[in-house]
Formats: sequence, C-alpha cells, structure tokens
Amino acid sequence: MRRIVAALCAAVLVLSWASTAQADQGTVTRVTLTSNRSFAPSATTLIVSKSVTMVAGESRHVRGRLEATSSTTLIVALTVTVRCVNSSGTAIGVGGATARNHEGSDTTYYAIPGHLPLYADLLFTAPAAGTYTCGVYGWTASSATTSYRLTTVANSTWIEVSNTAQAGARWWENPACSSDGSSSGCSYVWPGSAPVWVFYNDGTPVYKWTAASNATSVEALADLTLTTCYANTGSCQDSTVIPREKPRGTNATVDLRFEVIQLDTTAHTCRVTTAGTTRRTIRDDAHHYAAYFALSGIPIDSSCGTRQFIMRIYVASVSGNPVKIDGRQGTTSLTNGIAMNRF
Repeated sequence: MRRIVAALCAAVLVLSWASTAQADQGTVTRVTLTSNRSFAPSATTLIVSKSVTMVAGESRHVRGRLEATSSTTLIVALTVTVRCVNSSGTAIGVGGATARNHEGSDTTYYAIPGHLPLYADLLFTAPAAGTYTCGVYGWTASSATTSYRLTTVANSTWIEVSNTAQAGARWWENPACSSDGSSSGCSYVWPGSAPVWVFYNDGTPVYKWTAASNATSVEALADLTLTTCYANTGSCQDSTVIPREKPRGTNATVDLRFEVIQLDTTAHTCRVTTAGTTRRTIRDDAHHYAAYFALSGIPIDSSCGTRQFIMRIYVASVSGNPVKIDGRQGTTSLTNGIAMNRF
C-alpha cells in the first residue's frame, strides 16, 4: 500500500551554537566569520573553517553558508564549496557545492539588496584516524572583468560540523556533468520533455539505504544546482537541447519535489515522505540556481516490512529555457543528498 506523508521542507537549517540540529543526530558546532573578507576572481579562497578529530570510518555532517556582496554592478559567477582537508592540507574525498551568479551590487530582488547567500552540505567520512579541517570556500570569475571583489559578510557566513558521528548515514550524488554540459552524464529538461528524477532515473545507480535497527526516524536533505540553457551559452552542449534554447532573458520555470520513499519487501513503494511540489523561476542572469530541501522526522513504518529507503528529486520544466541538472565536476559535487538516522 502506498502512503504519502507531508512533511516540513526548509530551505536551510539555521542552527545556533551547539543547539540541537534539525538534520543531525546530536548537536552541532558553528564557527562564524567575525569580520568581512574579500576574495578575488579565479582563486578558490578559504573563508571560515572548523577542525575536528575523528576515528577511521567516522562520518560528520558539514554545512556551510556564504553570504556575499559585490564591488561591481556586473554579473559574476559565485560558487560556495564545503571541503575537508587532512593535517597536511590535502583535500580528502569530494566537496559539496552550490552555485549562482551574483547579479551585481545594485541588485534589489535578493532578500537583502546586493547580498547573495549560498549554502552547501557535505557528509564527510574520515578515511583514517586523525584531525581534519573542514572549510567554506568561495570562488568567483567573470569573462567581462577581473577588477572586482566579492566580500563575504561577517556574522552571516559560517560553517557547522556535527559534534558526534552520524552512524550509518549515506551520501548521494548524481552523475558527473562538466561545466560546458558536454558530459554523457548530464541531464536536461525543457518544456514538453519528460521530467528527470535525480538519484533515480538520471543514470545514478538506485541506492537502497537501510535505516539503523534502533533508529526512531530518518532525516534527509538535498542540495540541487540547476543551470539555464539560453541561446549561445557555453554551459549546455547537448544536441537535443540547443534547438530549444531561447534568447537570454527568457528565464526558466521548473517544478521541483523532494521525496524519501520507504520500500516494502518487494522493493516497491510503501510510504512516501515529501513536502510537495514547489515552482521556481530561474533567471538567465543568475544562470545557476541552488535549491535546498530538508525533511525532518521521517517515520519508519514497521508495516512496510523493511527499513530500506530511496531518495529522489523530481525536476520538470514548465516554461522558458531548457535547464541542465549540474553534477560532479572533478572532485566537487554540485547536486547531492544525505540521509541520517535519528535515535
């Protein structure tokens, strides 16, 4: 029997120092940027960090927030990444990232004019015992100018790391998709096309995650980065998409839905937890778009006969320009998800 449960979807999880985390087992520690810091184009810059000592195989949830202002009215790229390094400064594993163009210092349609916030999440697993430093990194670039700076805003830029191990937690990624959109793993949607289910029918092997035997509920979150495919952009190279591109400024409208599905003993749907479908408009000037999803207190239904779950994100084009679903670029994941046990 298929059950659908409505649950609260939060764009972000805003937590105070060592408060009970909405999507972590136990508490988190937040380190906040105490003074504004500027960074230049084309250089990846560490903004704020937190060190943590871990045993081999231990996992922690890392979340970063970077709020940026710009010194120029021009449109420039912005990517925020959370990544962990070992004691030698070597990056370990993948970094979690989201991206969106900063549309200029004179932008008035952000929540705070001129201030663009981006979030990123990572489930970091220590390959060996040791101390690791997890940081929030900023990157910007522009084809029009290099004589500008982005500035991260003090008190609104921070990193959080869970204080205890996230036992049994799982990380999801969609397939690799290059910045120019030419990778075979790139997924696209456009008006009239079939929807894409990220982590489900986009080329990702469908992973059946099993909640711990003593878990009382499940927490899940996902970060999704999308790119608009307007005419002559260098970000979308699929031959089926290019004829459907419209002039820059057309923008794109998409429907998004995050689902966590508990399976029955035949590996079919037993119970669906979702916050429902939301409609988002992606400006071509923003070009990239970051969407954040979180589901708190997902029930583990004993009548399903299993404690197995799958995760997926529904992406459907409504109108306007086609949209590319961003994936891993090198060692940076632009679309990902995390499931965690609650005890």
